[in-house]
Amino acid sequence: MAKKDPTDLSVEEKLKTLFLLQTSLSAIDEKKALRGELPLEVDDLDAEIEGLNTRIERIKNEIGEFERAVSQKKGEIIEAQNSVERYKQQLNEVRNNREFDMLSKEIEFQSLEIELCNKKINEAQRRISEKNEELEQNERVLEDKKGDLAVKRGELDEIMEETRAEEERLREKAHMLEEKIEPRLLQSFKRIRKNARNGLGVVYVQRDACGGCFNKIPPQRQLDIKMHKKIIVCEYCGRILVDPELAGVKVEKPVVVEEKKTLRKRTATIRKTSNSKKATDANDMD
Repeated sequence: MAKKDPTDLSVEEKLKTLFLLQTSLSAIDEKKALRGELPLEVDDLDAEIEGLNTRIERIKNEIGEFERAVSQKKGEIIEAQNSVERYKQQLNEVRNNREFDMLSKEIEFQSLEIELCNKKINEAQRRISEKNEELEQNERVLEDKKGDLAVKRGELDEIMEETRAEEERLREKAHMLEEKIEPRLLQSFKRIRKNARNGLGVVYVQRDACGGCFNKIPPQRQLDIKMHKKIIVCEYCGRILVDPELAGVKVEKPVVVEEKKTLRKRTATIRKTSNSKKATDANDMD
């Protein structure tokens, strides 16, 4: 059987298809609502963990740099100490005051270098201690975040496992319905649905009002909606309107006829009683 062209559908068929599509998409929205804020929380925890891993890696690199600096300064201290020992030995072999003064200055300079290196080593070791504390703190936070993520992801996976089959069925149904709707109308529906706060792009008339924004709909417009001659949107919220019958909703009609009959009977009884009383009074006067 040849596939029916979406443009060949009657307005009533288009409205029915749109309403069925809206029903399927609303059901999917309900499944998503069951997850609540869990997907966002999982994404946030993932981002936090990634940030913590980056920070921990940076701290480790800084600790490595300080440790290399300490090793370098320790090497410089050994070189300076060797120079001092060598210069001290040369003092015993000096032949004049000029050589003595020069060696003494070199010894003093190397001693100052040793003091400066020790100072820098102490500073680097202090920074290493601080960085180690920061590292431990971040690693503890990371472990806590990983634990939270495992719990949240487990909850999310459990909910998704419960709803996955139904959601896939609804998505497949929605896709099939979308293929039956002409592209321009489908695009308009999606735009309306996107702008709607509750995701409703098609609503049916409820108690003479729009089922989306609940503004009153004039009687003539309600009649046009029931006629299914054209697609009508709410003049207040822009949603596509259908009548309850097309949406498959049974609306209980108020029993106005029975009330009118009862009222007529009461009125007739009152009139009969009044006429009888008037006739009795007239006989008494005779």
